[in-house]
Formats: sequence, C-alpha cells, structure tokens
Amino acid sequence: MTDRPLWTPDAARIAASNLSHFMAPLGFRSFAEVLAFSVDQPEAFWTALWDFCAVKAESRGARVLADGGRMPGAKFFPEARLNYAENLLRRADDGEALVFRGEDKVSRRMSWAELNQAVARLSRAFAAAGVRPGDRICAIVPNMPEAIICFLAAASLGAIWSSCSPDFGERGILDRFGQIAPRILIACDGYYYAGKTIRTGEKTAAVLAALASVERCLVIDYIGEAQQVAAGLRNGETLAGFMAGHDASPIAFAQLPVDHPLYILYSSGTTGIPKCIVHGAGGILLKHLCEHVLNTDTKPGDRLFYFSTCGWMMWNWLVSGLAAGATLLLYDGSPFHPSERALFDYADAEHMTIFGTSAKYIDAVKKSGLKPRETHRLSALRSMLSTGSPLSAESFDFVYSGIKPDMQLASISGGTDICGCFVGGNPLSPVWRGEIQGPMLGMAVDVYDESGKSVHGEKGELVCVRPFPSMPVMFWNDPDGAKYHTAYFARFANIWCHGDFAEVTAHGGMIIHGRSDATLNPGGVRIGTAEIYAQVEQVPEVIEALAIGQDWDNDVRVVLFVRLRPGVALDDALVARIRKQIRDGASPRHVPAKIVAVADIPRTKSGKITELAVRDVVHGRDVKNKEALANPEALELYRGLGELRT
Repeated sequence: MTDRPLWTPDAARIAASNLSHFMAPLGFRSFAEVLAFSVDQPEAFWTALWDFCAVKAESRGARVLADGGRMPGAKFFPEARLNYAENLLRRADDGEALVFRGEDKVSRRMSWAELNQAVARLSRAFAAAGVRPGDRICAIVPNMPEAIICFLAAASLGAIWSSCSPDFGERGILDRFGQIAPRILIACDGYYYAGKTIRTGEKTAAVLAALASVERCLVIDYIGEAQQVAAGLRNGETLAGFMAGHDASPIAFAQLPVDHPLYILYSSGTTGIPKCIVHGAGGILLKHLCEHVLNTDTKPGDRLFYFSTCGWMMWNWLVSGLAAGATLLLYDGSPFHPSERALFDYADAEHMTIFGTSAKYIDAVKKSGLKPRETHRLSALRSMLSTGSPLSAESFDFVYSGIKPDMQLASISGGTDICGCFVGGNPLSPVWRGEIQGPMLGMAVDVYDESGKSVHGEKGELVCVRPFPSMPVMFWNDPDGAKYHTAYFARFANIWCHGDFAEVTAHGGMIIHGRSDATLNPGGVRIGTAEIYAQVEQVPEVIEALAIGQDWDNDVRVVLFVRLRPGVALDDALVARIRKQIRDGASPRHVPAKIVAVADIPRTKSGKITELAVRDVVHGRDVKNKEALANPEALELYRGLGELRT
C-alpha cells in the first residue's frame, strides 16, 4: 500500500463543493464528521438534505423516521406526499437537458422545455388511456431520450416503471415482465450495435403474445421502421401517434406517499427466476439526491454521462441526475464503435464533466493501447466513476497515467437491491490506490466476520447496520416478506448483509474483493476472486479471466479460466508466468491449481462475469436461468472439460 494518495482535491475544489456548502451551517469541517452525523443522526441528516436540495413536495409531515430501529420496517418521511418526476422537471428553460448519441448513426439534443412538453403530452396520453397509480408500464428500450420521457410520464401519474434493454432475449424479458402484469408495453423498432442495425419487431410480437395483461403496445421510432412494426403488433401503435394531439401545458403531478412504488428492478437471475425489487419514489429521490449532489458533487450545468443500458440500475441512477440540474449525456450501442476512442470523442465534443463507466471498460481501454491523455483534451472532465465490478489497483494507475492525472476517480459499489451505493467517492477526501474512498453519506457501513463482529483490516461481509431511504419497499409477489427477509437479513438479525466480501482499509476506505457467494475457499482460507483478477489483468496476453472453486479431493481447488488474445496459445511458459504474477502480486494461496484457456466468458446482461453459473456447469449442475446471461452459449465451453478431471 502506497503512503501517498494518487489524487487529493485542492482547497479551491473543496471550498466550491456542494458538500462544503452543506456542511458549513452545520459546523462540520471534515468528511469524517459529516459522515458520522449522517449515520448517527439520520433524522437531522435527511431533513437537512431535503432542505439543501429543496425537494418539491405537497407536504413533508412532522415525522422523519418511523420504526428507525427496524430493518426491514423503518419508514422515512412517512407523512410526506411528493412526486419523483416533478423533482426532475423543475427546469423548463432552453438549456440542454438531454444529449443523445446512438453510435455514429443518430445524434439529438433536447432542451428542458422540450423535455417538459414531451413528458406532459405523454402523461396526458397515458391518463386518457386509463393509466392509474400502481399500473405497470414496461419498456424494452435503448438508452435514448424517449426512454426517459416514458419513465417520467409514468412517474408523473404514479404508474410503476420497469425496463430492460432490447438485447434481452424473449425468455429473459418474460421472466421479468411476466411476473408483474403490465398494462402498457413500450418497445423500439430496433437498435444499433457495433455498426449493425438489429430489428426487434418479431421478438416484441412474441413477448406481446405471452403478456395477456398488455392493453397497448407503443413503438418508438429509432431505426425508421416504427410504423411497420406497430402495424404487426396486437394493439400496436407508434409512440408519436399515441402522444399526438395531447396538451403540453404544465402537469398536475400526482402527490403520493414516499413509499409509493416508482419502479421495479430485477436481480440478475443467475440462480433462478429474477427477484422483482420494488423501489419507492421518495426513498430513491432522497438517496439519489444525496449521491449526486453531495457525494458526486453534481451541479446545475454539469454534463453527466454514465455508460449504461436500460436493463442496469445505473440507468435509473443516471436519470436522477436531472434532479441535480445536470445535462444528461446519453449513449446507446457499443462503446468501441467505430473504435476505442468513441466515448472519449463524445467526452471532448460535449464537454463531459462526469464520466461514469465500468471497471471492465477501463481495463479494456488500457488493453487496447489507447491513452486518452495523449489523444484527447478532456479539459472539462473533473470526475470519473467506475462500478459493476471491483476496480483493480492497476486500473487506478492507468486512469491517472493514461486518462487524466488531475481528476477524481470514484470507484463506487452498491447494487440493484438499493438502486444506489453503499460505498463510493466524496469531494473532500483523497483517492488512494485500489481503494474506494469510503461509505456514502447516510450509510452505516461496516465489515463483519462470520460471528457478526466488526473487523477492520480484515476481510469479511459488507453490512449496513442502520436503515436508509432506498431500501426496497418490497419484493413483488412476496406477500409475507419472506423472500425479502431471506435476501438480506437472514445472516445477521436486523442488519443488512449485502453479499459482498469486503475490507475496511487503514485510510477508512473500502476494498471489495468480490461477491461472497463466489468467494474461493481452498484449505479453508477465503479468497476474493477480484484479488486474482487484479493480477491476471496485468498479463498482456490475457483479455479477461474467471475463477471458481472446484470441489476436489475433499477440499476446494482454485481453477482459473482465461480468454487469450487472438493467436496466443496457453503454453507452459504462459501458465508459469500467470502463476508467478498471482503468487508475487497476491499470495501463494491465490495461485490456481488449474489454468484453462476458453474462447468466451459468460456475462450477465449488465456485463458482470458469472462465476456461479460456471461453477454449476463444472460440477454438472443445471444453471437455473440462462436467460439472465448475455451469452448463455458460452456455458457449454465449460462442460465436461478433460483438464478438470485430473
């Protein structure tokens, strides 16, 4: 561990931050002080945040936190009535609200006034179609302006939104939407990926045929074929036709309780049919305002980008950036089309200030040989965010040496379960190599050993010991709450156990070592898969890797699968070099017993590698829900491998 941070905010940046302005009247002078306040005095903290962010609401009520000692069961602002969409549409001027690129095929801009008008028209069209609070509106959509318009129009009425990206297969869509009986289905006519046009009309028709609850199917025109696609669908019409003739005057937003469902997100589904996680409008608004305004330091006029699809919670998180007054930079398609420069070209062209992406993307840029520091200006960029999987220490190095030395790198970690982060960045603290800066405000995060004892400097279970606003309202089709309780509270009573293998550092930061259920256990010693990946990433011949524990000889042995660069063979010399890198960079216990070359590595739709599915295949067990995977065919590469029989 280095004794010097990679980056430290200067005094001017600290003084100008939203968080410094928030802290000043409260008398706090450090992040540690305001963090302690946020978890020790939640009523005072969340009230102060509400006031600082000027939350729009019909009423707030007198009570801030009811049943604050219960998880689940705690209720924030139980008497308040508000509307999530109203808080995102406060601006109605001619400034840019949305900028969109669909690879190199489509480029569009939308002002705040145009966004408000479009949402108003669609809100009235939904109301005229009989949409009421609690109705489900589902969408199979690219990350484009219409996705946000449809979502905010649904939220304006209190309808419940749920979305996935158009690359989902028919079964994957039905495993999600089939559980929640939507009244309206929204789909695109197709999309672009890696320069190709992919038509989706037939898939939409098949999905629609299996969703008897759908009364209308609305088709977004993206590739120019919406009219033809809509004509072939049951109760189909174009989105533009559905909206036509409706008034664009200001909306009378439905004022609803804080716990009124805003949207339904889904667990990855790699261990069974996806769980339907219901998030409340007020809790999400408060949590996202906290993360955007205080932790990320998003300001009005910022140009905020996060590479995401509508099937990943980071899209929901990105949309809430509108509540901070930011312009959202949307992108749909391959981040490497027409080249690895694509997103950095976008950053320069649009004066991007906050660049959100995944750890895998940063590693892929590094391995491509591109050094944006040398090829791009990135003059406006002041923060880069990374999530999806642990960011290796070497990727921290690359960001500062290869992308931009004078910016904050915020590795963030949370989950779909909370539609937000447990740990992440803040504008006051330094960035240390390989470490997440620390807990997010309002999050009483700790690490427990197996007996439930708090441990620092040791690896253990990531927990949150006090309630927070974006805890799920419920799981859909879980009337007694049993699934919800089992998912997070079965391990430690009244404590949220997230399922991450983590470590609190000497700097008060956090390292995530991988998912607890994917943790390796050779000889009874727990090893996080991320520790192995961090070393393998440094071997230039290896594009990516996946590690599992294989039951062997009454113990568990570590097996490492590697996808190699084209033309590279896994010979004895390369095997020896991989083992040496892991031994020297991690420990002898991390060294795999077997290293096997594979042509592909299975991933979820949100790009996360799936150790559990591979482990099941290797052990001859059925994978319960292959539709959760982006490339389920890759699993067959791991079945019956001769290398794993000895």
